[in-house]
Amino acid sequence: MEYVIEMNNITKVFGNFKALDDVTFKVKKGEVHALLGENGAGKSTLMSVLFGLYQAEKGSIKINEKSVKINNPNDASSLKIGMVHQHFKLVHNFTVLESIILGRETVNMGILKKDDARKKVIDLSKRYKLRIDPDAYISDITVGMQQRVEILKMLYSDSEILIFDEPTAVLTPQEIEELMKIMKELVNEGKSIVFISHKLNEIKEAADRCTVLRKGKYIGTVDVATTTKEQMSEMMVGRKINFNIDKNDIETGEAILEVKNLTVIAKNSKKNLVNNVSFEVKAGEILCIAGIDGNGQSELVYGITGLIPINEGQVLLKGKDITKESVRKKSLDGMSHIPEDRHKHGVILDFDLKQNAVLQTYFEPRFQKNGFIKFNAVKEYAKKLIKQYDIRSPRDEDSTVRNMSGGNQQKLIVAREIDKDPNIVIAVQPTRGLDIGATEYIHKQLIAQRDQGKAVLLVSLELDEVMDVSDRILVIYEGEIVGDLAPKEITVEELGLYMAGSKRSDKYEKN
Repeated sequence: MEYVIEMNNITKVFGNFKALDDVTFKVKKGEVHALLGENGAGKSTLMSVLFGLYQAEKGSIKINEKSVKINNPNDASSLKIGMVHQHFKLVHNFTVLESIILGRETVNMGILKKDDARKKVIDLSKRYKLRIDPDAYISDITVGMQQRVEILKMLYSDSEILIFDEPTAVLTPQEIEELMKIMKELVNEGKSIVFISHKLNEIKEAADRCTVLRKGKYIGTVDVATTTKEQMSEMMVGRKINFNIDKNDIETGEAILEVKNLTVIAKNSKKNLVNNVSFEVKAGEILCIAGIDGNGQSELVYGITGLIPINEGQVLLKGKDITKESVRKKSLDGMSHIPEDRHKHGVILDFDLKQNAVLQTYFEPRFQKNGFIKFNAVKEYAKKLIKQYDIRSPRDEDSTVRNMSGGNQQKLIVAREIDKDPNIVIAVQPTRGLDIGATEYIHKQLIAQRDQGKAVLLVSLELDEVMDVSDRILVIYEGEIVGDLAPKEITVEELGLYMAGSKRSDKYEKN
């Protein structure tokens, strides 16, 4: 059996934490091999060892049946290993061509020669149907286009082993479909691909075999065609997962949140990031705002929640104008916010769990008297949240939040925001980067709020989440609402056309 990659008994330790514990990983020549696991299972760490970003404490690596020592990414490149990272490594003020040849420039007498490079890049982009403009600046192109540039960078350096780390996180359905075709094309030419993902649908579509890691340990390698999604998810989390989101039809009530003609203008360019947006969220409804990242959804939520000032428009909560209220006042009026960036707006990383649990309520009489914190009351409250919301951390309520996993940091934020008994929950990317178990849990919490007659405003890039969790979908494109859709009446492909700006509902047609 010819393996292009053999990683045997790899152990990687950070302080007292074993990120990889005796992991073996083997990839055959000419296959797409998926690497599956929960958050913190060790997938990216294993690939970082292969790419030379980390050195393993124990274990050996063979490439094409020869033992190798990979000390840094240059060693990996010379072994024809390329990697598209989860967060693209591109220089924003470079052109596409400059970004692709960076580090592999042809120079004559100190002068950069771009002609041959340009020809090679254009030939590669035609051959793999990666339509790109070599002279466009990285800062001006879409995320999907940036990904094509990353792939071309690997192909330009003649890589034979290609590592894709969570490559579909920021793409539209159409871009994901294109990426799958490109991967198949590359494999047909004899290249070998490692595909890191926790999206089982994509693994079923793209991969030949799949290796599962759990808590830094090797669980097993399976043939994708003969293994069900349920079996793979059970290997991944160690228990059965319910893929069907159970949701009863319920009557919606009065409008809880009303947004009227809201406009947010960019400070530097005077461009409208949010342009005259109006909508309402009713009691007993999950309204989802869907769109490709960077189309104004973040600014819209920042404006509603008070994190940035709005230029025009009104925000009403249960009929009361809260447009100019402070973040604290909005919270006291019944608005909960699960923010998109949990580290920047959700938790204070160097506070412990119990302090984070009362960030918005420490001043209430139950937690303070005459300006002094009632520490026992805070501790008991944190214990209650830990038990009720299954928050796992090394030292329970005394754990520093920085030392908790992303999924448990998110559970803490969800617990704190929902336990305030709000009128509306604004949840932005609530499951971003979370594994299947934590995702299932957070969806249940949002649906429980809706079933209690609360309003939920969900902002998501995950199309499965948009289609399965929401009762109604508003699509945002370039700061404007372009569609008001019922998830039961449209397909994912149709939703993708609205998100890409190719389609608009009659109601939102431009004059």
